[in-house]
Amino acid sequence: MSRAIRHLLIGGLIIMGISTAATAQELTIVNPPNLGDPTLNGYSTAVIVPADARVAYISGQGGFEATGQLSPDFATQVAQSYANLAAALEGLGARPDQVAKLTVFVVDHDMSKLGVLKQNVIGMFGDRLPAQTLVPVPKLAIDSMLFEVEAVVVLQ
Repeated sequence: MSRAIRHLLIGGLIIMGISTAATAQELTIVNPPNLGDPTLNGYSTAVIVPADARVAYISGQGGFEATGQLSPDFATQVAQSYANLAAALEGLGARPDQVAKLTVFVVDHDMSKLGVLKQNVIGMFGDRLPAQTLVPVPKLAIDSMLFEVEAVVVLQ
């Protein structure tokens, strides 16, 4: 085999390795059809994290503004919580499509709150919805908090 051909083959293998490494960190979303379509409610059934991924855990983000103010309005708190989550992701150098799992805590949850939750999740994640669990709670760490979101993030 000539030296030029050997270099071409080795170069091609290196490029293929780089391409594979670049896509190896992507999350795989799994929504089995026999479970129905969870995206209608703003989440995915499961997300597979690459085996060699580094994982970060973002603590619960409430609806506090940078000034420490907390609106008494549920929808406003949810929107601010997701803005705070976005800021935490940015601080990690991560993007929303790197979030594998959300856990949301809703004070005095009822079905009327689902629309607000879905709107904010889709607003942040689009069609790359993470796995998600909603936990109804009687109260959170601070009495006036109505919502909190925490995240598991795959770093690249």
